Amino acid sequence: MKNTNEMEIVFDSCSANERFARVAVASFLTQLNPTVEEVADVKTAVSEAVTNSIIHGYDNEIHKISVRCRICDDKFYVTVRDEGKGIEDVEQAMQPMYTTKPDADRSGMGFSFMEAFMDQVEVESEPGKGTTVRMEKTIGKGRNLWTTQSL
Repeated sequence: MKNTNEMEIVFDSCSANERFARVAVASFLTQLNPTVEEVADVKTAVSEAVTNSIIHGYDNEIHKISVRCRICDDKFYVTVRDEGKGIEDVEQAMQPMYTTKPDADRSGMGFSFMEAFMDQVEVESEPGKGTTVRMEKTIGKGRNLWTTQSL
């Protein structure tokens, strides 16, 4: 039997809740005994996904964002979902430096950061219906290698 656990939080799409999402996800992740770097990676990826929902999905209007986390053995899965305006062209939106809000000091690096810090990122979106970002990270990948090399 696999070691699994899940949690879900739903919160308003106000900018203060981006910090809440980061801390809640990091707290849930601690049961896998992650390194400080692994926690920082996951927090950054979640922050980017939630910020995208707030700024791009809902245009800073208050609606709901859902964050669901699941642990299965050493794998950590997190899904960030909004029911905002959606993305017309996901492939284009995931290109580094692409932004639909250049006047709002947006760098267009959100998806690039998510891909850099997580092992896998998948984005599904439908205009007018919202966006779902699914991310995955194996926790403790480097520890086994380090332990066997140090023996």
